Amino acid sequence: MERIWAATQDHRQHPRWDARFGRIDPVPGSEPAAFTYATAVLPGVEIAGYGVHSGERQRDGGEAVSSLRFGSADRRSPIREGAGYWRYVPVAGGVRFLTGYAYRTRWGRAGRLVDLAFGPVFGWATAWSFDRLRLWLEHGVTPERARRNAVVECLLRAALVAAAPAAGRPLLVLVAAGLAIGFPPYRKTPAARRCRRRPGKDGPR
Repeated sequence: MERIWAATQDHRQHPRWDARFGRIDPVPGSEPAAFTYATAVLPGVEIAGYGVHSGERQRDGGEAVSSLRFGSADRRSPIREGAGYWRYVPVAGGVRFLTGYAYRTRWGRAGRLVDLAFGPVFGWATAWSFDRLRLWLEHGVTPERARRNAVVECLLRAALVAAAPAAGRPLLVLVAAGLAIGFPPYRKTPAARRCRRRPGKDGPR
């Protein structure tokens, strides 16, 4: 519990494993604790936002919960405001780490349409990041190394699909695409599929 709490609550460690955040900066002297964050969406393009810890508490049995309100004044951000939680549940041999969140979009109807694509991507990034954290704490695979593993694996899968047409057989192209998509990820590469998820934004994930 101490290790996962430190890795998730320390603003210097959190962006290392969570793909949704590029930088987190606490607001000195704020009460309740507040912070600002920035996420790079394209090279040289960052979207900024803010967060406020709305409560942290310990429960019976060693369980802990950390709650958060967040939002962004940046009109390029599809998220206007939202809230979420992290729940830490001690289990035999470890800790079950859960999250749930909900948010309001901006841009009116256009924002709701954008969220049809953004919502699943945000959910995927959440699950991928959780597995990245797991690899770090369980197997010593640093977040930086895990990212490199993911990049290399994606390139290898893409190369497999790109090379298949050279054989001149459509069936081989389909087989290569199926292997690239369906073959299990390397055990030290983060994978969203390893995390249990429910459809929608209301978690837990």
